[in-house]
Amino acid sequence: MCNMSEKEGEERAPLIEETSQLLNPFVHRLELNTAYDKFKLVFMSIFVVPVRVLGIILCLMIAYVFASAGLWGLSREDLAARPMSGWRRKIRWYMGFIGRMMMRCYACQWIRIKGRMATKAEAPILIVGPHSSFFDAIAVYWSNVPCLVNRIENLQLPLFGKYIDYTQPVYVWREDTNSRQNTIQEINRRATSDEDWPQVMIFPEGTCTNRSCLITFKPGAFYPGVPVQPVIIRYRNRTDSFTWTWDGPGALKMLWVTLCQFHNFCELEYLPVYTPSEEEKQDAKLFASNVRQVMADALGVPVADYTYDDCRLMYKAKLKHLPCQTGLIEFQKLRHRLGLNLKNVEEELLSQYADIAISDGQITLSDFAKYLGIPESEPALVDLFKVYDKDNSDTIDFREYLIGYCQYTQPANTEDTLKWAFKLFDRGGKGHILLDDLVKALRASLDMTPEETTRIFKQADQDNKGYITYNDFQAYAKRKPEYAKIFLTYQESIKNGTRLRSVHHPPPGKKKAE
Repeated sequence: MCNMSEKEGEERAPLIEETSQLLNPFVHRLELNTAYDKFKLVFMSIFVVPVRVLGIILCLMIAYVFASAGLWGLSREDLAARPMSGWRRKIRWYMGFIGRMMMRCYACQWIRIKGRMATKAEAPILIVGPHSSFFDAIAVYWSNVPCLVNRIENLQLPLFGKYIDYTQPVYVWREDTNSRQNTIQEINRRATSDEDWPQVMIFPEGTCTNRSCLITFKPGAFYPGVPVQPVIIRYRNRTDSFTWTWDGPGALKMLWVTLCQFHNFCELEYLPVYTPSEEEKQDAKLFASNVRQVMADALGVPVADYTYDDCRLMYKAKLKHLPCQTGLIEFQKLRHRLGLNLKNVEEELLSQYADIAISDGQITLSDFAKYLGIPESEPALVDLFKVYDKDNSDTIDFREYLIGYCQYTQPANTEDTLKWAFKLFDRGGKGHILLDDLVKALRASLDMTPEETTRIFKQADQDNKGYITYNDFQAYAKRKPEYAKIFLTYQESIKNGTRLRSVHHPPPGKKKAE
């Protein structure tokens, strides 16, 4: 049995933020640069790959026949209601055998097995990672073909769909708003049932990575609070054609290069059964985190709180011509901490960041000043920049921007603050702001040039009325809440007597103008 002890905690794999280098688990490059690699691709493609492809097709067709026989006369409701028995159950061994033969056609002639696979009584759930690609089906074929947790869309895969259906999987229906809860309930039912259900196998990362770290485990497999057996997969090839990530080679290229290898070195290790503590039984996320740590220790890789949401943000960042790693912000952690909404972050906050970050995908003080039209020497601007720049690197990355925006800038943009600022700019109480009044106010307070003030005025006065109403002012402040924080900082410094209206100190690293 396995559990987290103090000694294990001291020897654990590091967190991603504890490593000196930012790891991007969603990127992979397939390097085939040597003459030997190119010769092997040509030679194997002509003389070996056609034979291997025929072997794979033959295995799939035989598996299809066996799966169809095992499913004959059973409805979807029958498959979900009770485990197979009798002759149908015996077919499971043949399905595993055919799967193992098929992997040998993929040049995985010898799969190294370490450890002992636990029985259903010892561990009803198998936790597999890291998840790299569809080649991870190795774990299915060598683990007696357990029940899988699978998307309903995978039923449409030619030949494979019938094989998956035979395993009596727990299907995930993405169109169903209750799918997540129903999936958890079904996993719990099978894991705790007295009926002879096969073990349930789950890839808790939920998406493919390059195995440089273990990303966040989804807690669904851990809600039942039963013992689980961690299973880790290692690919030992010099040429890594097993990794299928968001930013990397396509599936067909992966298959082709894999089939062109003389031998693919794979290893499957069954770690000791992990029995949850009482605290872990009550907290599925803690349970999942501790099992992930045990697996990371065995693999010798760090853990990172990335999820599929970070993958989506990477894609959006690339569309906005930002570096891919901009989206690696450990979104799930920030979502709980800051109350973020993924759609809002993708469509609004990432766009705002892209408008500011013109220096290699990060925000410098110069970028910040240019975006707001405020001189770099303005102390209130420098103070706000320092609040965002948590690591004192003189740049703001997207994660720092989100934290600063949500914790400092947005909360300052209150109705009272906006009314106070509008009244300040509305000289004479006319009920609207004229350009001349705004130029004078911003020149006196933040030393903004008439040109920058005019640009801001035109952005706020979108229908070209020649003046800014309170509704215009409120809408513009919502798009750029940084102004509210800067004005509050300015007003506070005036009130405290820490600065005069006409005094402006240079930003850090810049000499005061003569």
